[in-house]
Amino acid sequence: MPEYGKRAWDWEEKKYCGEVTAYLSLIFILLITFIGGIMESASVQLAKNYRRTDTNRAMECVFAEYQKELLEKYDIFALDGSYETGQYTEKNVTERLEYYGEGRLEHEVKKIQFLTDKGCRSFLNQVSAYMKHKYGLDAMKDLLGMTSEWGRQEDSAQAYVKEENSWHESMDGLLKENEAELPRENNPIDHIGQLKKTPLLTLVMPKGKAISEKRVKSREMLEVRERKQGYGNFSEAEEKNGNLSSLLFGEYLLEHFSKFTDTEYTGGTLDYELEYILAGKDSDKENLEYIVRKLLLFRFVPNYVYIQTDREMKAEAETAALALCTLLAVPAITEAAAQGILLAWAYGESIMDIRSLLKGSRVPLVKSKESWQLQFSKLLTLGTKEDVSEGRDDENGLGYSEYLRMLLFLTNTEVTALRTLGVIEQNMRKVYGQAYFRADFCISRMEIGSVCSLRRGVRYQFKTYYAYQ
Repeated sequence: MPEYGKRAWDWEEKKYCGEVTAYLSLIFILLITFIGGIMESASVQLAKNYRRTDTNRAMECVFAEYQKELLEKYDIFALDGSYETGQYTEKNVTERLEYYGEGRLEHEVKKIQFLTDKGCRSFLNQVSAYMKHKYGLDAMKDLLGMTSEWGRQEDSAQAYVKEENSWHESMDGLLKENEAELPRENNPIDHIGQLKKTPLLTLVMPKGKAISEKRVKSREMLEVRERKQGYGNFSEAEEKNGNLSSLLFGEYLLEHFSKFTDTEYTGGTLDYELEYILAGKDSDKENLEYIVRKLLLFRFVPNYVYIQTDREMKAEAETAALALCTLLAVPAITEAAAQGILLAWAYGESIMDIRSLLKGSRVPLVKSKESWQLQFSKLLTLGTKEDVSEGRDDENGLGYSEYLRMLLFLTNTEVTALRTLGVIEQNMRKVYGQAYFRADFCISRMEIGSVCSLRRGVRYQFKTYYAYQ
């Protein structure tokens, strides 16, 4: 190769090598920059993870400070937002978060829910989860199948009340039209009418058992007074209670709260706690009377249904009506009187049923000739000094607790839940020594927003959520 061509080749080769070297250098710089960026990103992300971990740990530590007595007595988790001061502020919670998070983050409560919020939803959810875990769903299957019958019986009770009112209007109209009046002597209709005007508890109370005189001040009860409200929506907490949840809640109430037929009471603010949860009155006596009236109506339906199918009992009623209306000689009045006697007899039988229930005996849901208690000859002495019967026990029947279970299921769950928390609140204060306790300060779930400063002026914001399940 000529000398000139050789020098040209060398120059081209050096030029090419230089270009390759420059290209490789750029690639190397880019690679180093990329690796450095990845390392920096990983380092920042690691710092973020540490901060998240710190906050999660702090949140768990805060919620681990749950109200111990509430869990021990009522199997409910909740964080006392007042921290035993009786005064709720968010600062109480954020200071504890900062303490457990070593003070390197700033926290702000974004969402919070108390036990009493949204119809006591979180309280009901906890109860449902607890009861499912304790008993399983199979234990509720038989009861679940009976709930529709309970509902129909309640509807029937209202229908029969209207029917009885209609009978009274019809009977009054017939008597007025014929300018007649039924005799008061040996008149079951009049006798039962007089009994309905007397205090019901005097007719049904078991002999030798006194009524509790305990009372509460309604203005202090959770249902009445102003309550602290949470804020923010927790979508997972908005599920409505169905029949199963209502049944589970009823079982929880029967397990944790006292009632009239208990041989020993819990020593709570009220002795008849279940009766208060259903009635919401100020005194044990008023609550018991409310329940007795509900049960009386509940029992009247099957009693009246049965007596309409028993030919012998209907014949006795017709004979008594004929004797009662002999002087009137108006067939329409006699027929109406016979129907009125059946209504009175069914009411009298219902009083006998309540006597049985209050003394701890059992009453069948549907009556038969064998389970019917009140003979017609005893109807006129019911509620008098000659009346000594306390009602009998039917081994195939249901007890007071079972009838309360029906009433609990048929009562609005949100109402009973609020009253339940009211009973818990009063007992926690006056029985278990937690004078500061307020159910509407008990936190069940919370979401916080946190801000922290990383290196080089990077500020990191994130949210953390925690809830008792």
